Order: sequence, then structure tokens, then C-alpha cells
Amino acid sequence: MSTIQANLKEVLSELPAGVRLVAVSKFHPNEALEAAYAAGQRIFGESHVQEMTQKYETLPKDIEWHFIGHLQSNKVKYMAPYVSMIHAIDSYKLLAEVNKQAAKVNRIIPCLLQIHVAQEETKFGFTFDECRELLEAGEWKTLKNIHIAGIMGMASNVDDNEQIKSEFCSLNRFFKEIKQAYFADSEDFKEISMGMSHDYALAVEAGSTLVRVGSKIFGERNY
Repeated sequence: MSTIQANLKEVLSELPAGVRLVAVSKFHPNEALEAAYAAGQRIFGESHVQEMTQKYETLPKDIEWHFIGHLQSNKVKYMAPYVSMIHAIDSYKLLAEVNKQAAKVNRIIPCLLQIHVAQEETKFGFTFDECRELLEAGEWKTLKNIHIAGIMGMASNVDDNEQIKSEFCSLNRFFKEIKQAYFADSEDFKEISMGMSHDYALAVEAGSTLVRVGSKIFGERNY
């Protein structure tokens, strides 16, 4: 068993039923993904459209590709034919563009709304109020080629577990609030994507359904 496969097994053993692993494979070569694939991993996370598309074209077709990076509207068309989920929708404009490109290829693409809960300015996403405004305005209901499947967020990059926990819990509360207010009848709205290599255990405790783990599986990246 390769190191990657051993690491993968360890991470999976810590995830309760109902929590799925997105193996963050950006900047890693196909061989690394193939090792994880051989051990049964099927969901991979990438944050550069060109790199993800190259991997999509050369790796097995039953892989689910999750786009987890900051997405520019002009890149959506390249991944619309195959992407399984987009984790970081941070504007209505982007959501509408995904809908437009998905319609062209006759697909419905699940999307997560990115919520900004970290204490850092560098992170993208809606504030709670901006997200409430977007949902209240209701235009998203006219978009037939996307599903809003849940929310995504990143905790502050700090060593303070209490702060991280509190940020994850606030995401979970917000998820429940908007689920009840806007998606009570939607079976699609069910994902809370939170937790990365250094904090996924805390995220799982706080109700995460998708964890995005890279370095803990593949080792540090070579940029």
C-alpha cells in the first residue's frame, strides 16, 4: 500500500457515515490521484479549471470532480460539461453564468454558496446578510440548470480551536436557518462543505457533510 493509500485510509476511518471526503488533488500529478483512485476514492477537488480539465480528460470517467477554488465567470464554460459540484459560488453573477453554461450542455450543476465566516479579509464569500439578501430576492429560483446544494466556508487559519469551532458552528446554524426559510422542500439542499487537513475533525463535530482534505493525503504540494 502506498503512502497516499495509507493516508487516505486513515482520514476515511475518522469520518462518520454521511460525511464525504473530497480529496484535494490540485498541483498533484495523475499518479497521485491514481493511487487514491485505486484505494476507492472517487471525489477529487481542484481549484484551477485548466488543470482539472486535463485531469478529467486523462483519468477514469467515474471520478466526481469538485471545483473548490475561487472561480472566474469566464472559466465556467470549460468545466460545465463534466464538473460534479462547484463549492465556491460567491456572487449571483457567477451563479447565473454557471446556469447559462450548464444549459448549453444540458446539465444541472450542483452549487454551494460560499459564506465568509473567517476573521481574514483574504477569504471570498457572502456575509450572512448578503446571502440572505440573495435568497430573499428570489431571482435564483428562475435558474433551472443549477441546484443550490448547500453552503461552503473556511474557518480562520489560526491555532485557536475554540475560534475555529465557533466559526464552523455559526456556518451550521446559518445552514439550518436558510434550509428552513428557503429550501424546506428541497432534497438537494443538504451539504455543508467545511473542514480541511488541519481542522476537519472540528468541522465534522460541527456538522460538516463534505471535508476537503489535501496535504494530509497527498503530502505537501509542489508549487
